Amino acid sequence: MTRIDVIEAIYEKLHLPRKAIAKVVDSVFDIIRETLQQEDKLLISGFGDFIIRNKKARRGRNHQTGSDMVISPRRILTFKPSPLFKASLNQSKKKDISSQAAPLF
Repeated sequence: MTRIDVIEAIYEKLHLPRKAIAKVVDSVFDIIRETLQQEDKLLISGFGDFIIRNKKARRGRNHQTGSDMVISPRRILTFKPSPLFKASLNQSKKKDISSQAAPLF
């Protein structure tokens, strides 16, 4: 799903002007980006945690040349879904599977 798809989905639900929706979506993404640059964690209740993790420098191997190299330290973004979100994902899968299952007899 792209940014435009998100805007279109919100438009379909709320029927607000697309330009206004685009400003809101861009603002939300900007707030998320700025928060993660300043802090190491962003919690969205009922959805999950975005966590910045610091990785240390480590030894690696260049697969093209086969030579050893040092991979520089970096920060990575991880996402941990909330238990409510996980439950809703699993619940919707169970509904999909049970509706598609063939009868036993």
